[in-house]
Amino acid sequence: MSIDFAIMEKEDLKLMDFASRFSKEDLRAAANESVDYLMSLVSDLTDADVTFDPVDENADDPHAVAGEENIGWSVAHLIAHITSSTEEWAAYSSILARGVEYPAEPRLRYETPWKDLTTQAQVVQRLQESRRMRNAFLDTWPDAPFLDTKRDLSPRFIERFGDFNAPAAFLFGLKHELGHYEQIEEVKRQALAARATV
Repeated sequence: MSIDFAIMEKEDLKLMDFASRFSKEDLRAAANESVDYLMSLVSDLTDADVTFDPVDENADDPHAVAGEENIGWSVAHLIAHITSSTEEWAAYSSILARGVEYPAEPRLRYETPWKDLTTQAQVVQRLQESRRMRNAFLDTWPDAPFLDTKRDLSPRFIERFGDFNAPAAFLFGLKHELGHYEQIEEVKRQALAARATV
């Protein structure tokens, strides 16, 4: 991704300060680059690969449905999760860019049920759909976005990440997505290794 989040850590920047360095078109380019990379990861996978249940000794999701708190996530599961998060934060960016304050709740999130993604073609379709949606949210920004409008988030969240305006919200979704790259790469590695033993 052309946006290097390591700089933010190195310079000890809050996300909103970091986001001020990038134009809307920079954000669009980064969003498309992320989808391109994810598409490259799944392009050579089979249906069995995208639904392969990996071993993940660090699996710990307290928000999962009962019985799924400690399962490894398949490629399909991961794609469902990261695309919904990126779209959620892109939706907030659209609202904030138009000068409308938005509270912490209700969240603007819908996640495709991961168990419904059973084929590689469905995973590809989900990525293509997500590309269209995140670009569409950027298209709703006015020519002169309201950059002083911030989301009303909890003091604990703001202490950790800082305030969020439209660019920061959009970038947060991408940062989360990038944070799952290594996990997807590892699940793919395990899936291909399992396929080779069949």
